[in-house]
Amino acid sequence: MRDSVELLAKELLARGWKLAVAESCTGGGLGARITDTPGSSAYFLGGIIAYDNQVKKDMLGVPKAVFAESGAVSRPSAEAMAAGCLRRFGADVAVSITGIAGPGGGTPDKPIGLVYIAAATRSSELSEEEHFSGDRASVRRQAVEAALRLALAAVRAAGSPRSGTP
Repeated sequence: MRDSVELLAKELLARGWKLAVAESCTGGGLGARITDTPGSSAYFLGGIIAYDNQVKKDMLGVPKAVFAESGAVSRPSAEAMAAGCLRRFGADVAVSITGIAGPGGGTPDKPIGLVYIAAATRSSELSEEEHFSGDRASVRRQAVEAALRLALAAVRAAGSPRSGTP
């Protein structure tokens, strides 16, 4: 099996697409994972580490109502983060991560290891709820890998590189 970053890079390069990321619980781990690969500047624009809700609101446009109704760790929050990141960077695809990495912060409704990931393109959006186990570092690593897989799925769902779709 090829590396998830390598597979994503291949798909992005075939389309001439650019990627941006919005991260909360991973604190820059996704951007670091992407830029560990030489040549990533050909397809990676950058990212926003939106750890605080005010940053999610101000930088990514997450509506206050999302926090009030669903919370920062929710599917609507992840989807709004991805959509806001796509707009802010003018990217072709954006992926976001929000969750509870631990060791504290979990509740019965939102336990440690709960992570929401979303990927948005100009024409579609995918999101998923994940429940990871392990310590803080493990949850964060798993979240990064899941985000790479979801970004790849979103790019592939957009169609063939030769289709001309943006």
